Amino acid sequence: MKSNIALAALLAALAVPAFAQTATPRADQRQINQQQRIDQGVASGQLTPNEAARLEKGQQHVQKVEDKAMADGKVTAKERARIEKAQDKQSQRIARAKHDRQRDMNHDGKRDRRAKQ
Repeated sequence: MKSNIALAALLAALAVPAFAQTATPRADQRQINQQQRIDQGVASGQLTPNEAARLEKGQQHVQKVEDKAMADGKVTAKERARIEKAQDKQSQRIARAKHDRQRDMNHDGKRDRRAKQ
C-alpha cells in the first residue's frame, strides 16, 4: 500500500512539469524573434538608441498582454487574438524604425547626419 502511494506521488511529481509548459509557444517564439530583430538593428546601426528604447518598451507591453492572458492558466481564443494583434503592431513598428532614414552607424548614441556640401 505504501509503495502504491509512493508510486502515485512520483508519477504526480513527474506530470507537473508537463502542465507547466507555456500555453503560448508560438507567441513566445515570436517575442524572441522580435527581440533579435531589435538587437540586430542596434548592432547594425539601423536603430538609434531612442528607437531601440521605444521598441523595448513595446516588447514589454506585448509581454504584459501575454502575462495577463495567462494569469488564469488558460489562454482563450480572444486572448490569443489580442496577443497576436499586439505582436503584429510591434512587428510593424520594428520594421518601420529599422527602415527609416535615422541611422547610428558609428554607434555613438547620436543620429548620423549627412554632411552638407
